[in-house]
Amino acid sequence: MTVQLASHPVDSSAAQDWWRGAVIYQIYPRSFCDSNGDGVGDLPGVLSRLDYVASLGVDGIWLSPFFRSPMQDFGYDISDFRDVDPIFGTLADFDRVLEKAHRLGLKVIIDQVYSHTSDQHAWFAESRQSRTNPKADWYVWADAKPEGSPPSNWQSVFGGPAWTWDARRGQFYLHNFLSRQPDLNVHNPEVQEAILATARFWLDRGVDGFRLDAINFSMHDPALRDNPPAPPGKRTRSFDFQQHIHNQSHSDIPGFLKLIRALFATYGADRFTVAEVGGENADREMKQFTADGDKLHSAYSFAFLYADALTPAVVRETFENWTGAPDEGWPSWAFSNHDAPRSVTRWTLPQHREPFARLCLLLLLSLRGNAFIYYGEELGLPQADVPFERLQDPEAIANWPLTLGRDGARTPMPWTAQSPHAGFSEAEPWLPISPAHFELAVDRQDKDPGSLLNLVRRLLALRRSQAALRTGTARLLPDAGPVVSFERSEGAERLLCVFNLSAQPVDWKLPAGWRILEAVNTDPAAETGLAPYGGLVAARST
Repeated sequence: MTVQLASHPVDSSAAQDWWRGAVIYQIYPRSFCDSNGDGVGDLPGVLSRLDYVASLGVDGIWLSPFFRSPMQDFGYDISDFRDVDPIFGTLADFDRVLEKAHRLGLKVIIDQVYSHTSDQHAWFAESRQSRTNPKADWYVWADAKPEGSPPSNWQSVFGGPAWTWDARRGQFYLHNFLSRQPDLNVHNPEVQEAILATARFWLDRGVDGFRLDAINFSMHDPALRDNPPAPPGKRTRSFDFQQHIHNQSHSDIPGFLKLIRALFATYGADRFTVAEVGGENADREMKQFTADGDKLHSAYSFAFLYADALTPAVVRETFENWTGAPDEGWPSWAFSNHDAPRSVTRWTLPQHREPFARLCLLLLLSLRGNAFIYYGEELGLPQADVPFERLQDPEAIANWPLTLGRDGARTPMPWTAQSPHAGFSEAEPWLPISPAHFELAVDRQDKDPGSLLNLVRRLLALRRSQAALRTGTARLLPDAGPVVSFERSEGAERLLCVFNLSAQPVDWKLPAGWRILEAVNTDPAAETGLAPYGGLVAARST
């Protein structure tokens, strides 16, 4: 049950530091909307759906890579940082997306990949020709060990050694991801300047900020020391057998981030940077990369994205790690994205998906920090089941069937339930649409006042109207069992946020002096008890 409650006026203070407490909608262009009938989403398709995105009430969009690429890793292997891949359109198409988004009041964040390129990039083509050419040191090259083995024991995220032999130079090159994605040598000042020039290109074009992909992989240990073994645990890749202390997370990374922030400062105070930070030390690195106001504005980790379950312990850990201390920076949170199976599949059983999705979105939009909503999350899309013969993701293919893979989270957006291919394209899509997604299509939910889609619109309106939810402090309250509750405060405004993270009802009573602003899966008129996956936000009565 979802309770219909009053709309909320917008708090005028939300316009200050637009990014602080912002809600960003992630668009994976390949899967959002296909405008030309080739089965692949594109920038004109994004343009055609921006009115829908604006109707949600988000602050901006994050566009996953649309740059020129051989698509070995679907755009994260970039061959030209300053051009649009023809499969997505043209630079003029991007400019039209930017102009319309701004007209609708949406900020535009784009992915920037500074740790590696495609092996088809002109920089790498030159670098691999000899050990003396002008770009010889733009990538991470090293001699073989005396017996011919790789320079270190480092392993690739996608499995196997992180080194590939290149006969032209008679050396190995480093690739933390696919062998087709050689790592840039970001220790090199010339590389840093080339990266900053790329940043200027897009900032001059008018983008509002960057999401920096895999930024903690951008610098390595120049001594190429071996990584130590990892403690026993879940292992599906050779990468999982090591502690990654030498091939990533180098102490020089914050200094490079200062250069990026200094560049951003020349464009005014309204540009925004957020980093993706994965790995066992993510929270520490998130703070390093955002501390002191001279590096990035925010960062997000995989604390929720890779969590096996949404438990009180997982939520409480975010409060323990992010206390709001003055020097720790500002966090961002995501429950789903293009690299992780969709949260309603990871965290609950099929029969509980709808109420669970409602609770998750209420929780995500109540946490202190920025919130990233992945396309289709507002519809409650579960992970799609992609058969092996239709898999595209190199990681899923390599690790089949031990992981859910990434393809199931990247299937096309369902726009119209009765249309072929759910209105995404006139042609067979690049990934199959799950049969379960048709009934969750936008056109069906848009007409239903009680749908998850319309709940999301209400929750976003609530967040905009309450400074405490957007930028306020957060204080975890003592709870037992499956209930998590915390207070959000801003000035005299205080809010109580309560969540039952279980499929069972629990005893709980709203304290005296509070009035409910929004509730999901529970009856706000009930004197006691939270229903399964029940949650609410309440304000102090005046």
